Amino acid sequence: MVVQIPEEERNRDVLNHLQVPSKNINPETGLPQMIALATITSTKSGLSPREIDHIDLQRKVTITGNIIGSDNQRVFSQIQQVLDGYQLPSGYQFKQSGDSDDMVQSFMYAVSALMIGVAFIYMILTAQFRSFVQPLVIMVALPLSFVGVFLALLFCNSTLNMFSIIGIIMLMGLAAKNGILLVDFINQQLREGIDATEAIVNAGKTRLRPIVMTSLAMIFGMLPLALSNGDGAEVRKPMAYAIIGGMTTSTLLTLIVVPVLFSVIVRRRSKKVVADE
Repeated sequence: MVVQIPEEERNRDVLNHLQVPSKNINPETGLPQMIALATITSTKSGLSPREIDHIDLQRKVTITGNIIGSDNQRVFSQIQQVLDGYQLPSGYQFKQSGDSDDMVQSFMYAVSALMIGVAFIYMILTAQFRSFVQPLVIMVALPLSFVGVFLALLFCNSTLNMFSIIGIIMLMGLAAKNGILLVDFINQQLREGIDATEAIVNAGKTRLRPIVMTSLAMIFGMLPLALSNGDGAEVRKPMAYAIIGGMTTSTLLTLIVVPVLFSVIVRRRSKKVVADE
């Protein structure tokens, strides 16, 4: 039953004098006798919610807020730590929703896109180089870039979130590019009859400048985003940190690891040929 009284008459006496039907029947009219509400109830002042929301037949209380000056992932992690340390009575529970749920879903989609991207890169390189082993040598640059990503995020006090995952996806092609330049030039030298060791050294000397130039262009292109302080910059900065750190380590390590792995593969093939003879 919902009772609404005019605002100027809203006091305790008016509420107590409301008439409600009772179980007794008036013998003259045959209708229930009306009695004052105060005879069967007591009233007191208090506070109550304006509305009561439910989810799956359970009451819900929503607390909302805006995030300023920090990325969402860090704030959600801090909130979860506070909630984990708070003991609720039986029948109550906390649940993060809204942007938190959206971020979790977006994060899973981004990880799936990353795995699909790696698979497509391998298939394209396999078709291009007509080999199943050389693409693996080229793709060694991918895990090498992860070293720089995590170091950059740690150094800049950032987190692994959706935007940093987007930066890692961008790194997949950029990091593989350095290995492609090296392996392609080595294969070209081998087809010309040059010794494998000399071909690897020539590839490092010849491709060093374009590899460094393209990597520096990408790194300096991300610096304005990494150093920005405008509205919403704290959300986009992790992407720049991931790209800068990943490009730095992948460029430096690719120039060392890829030639070494290619040399090992060439030596094993040479030993196998000698053994077969």
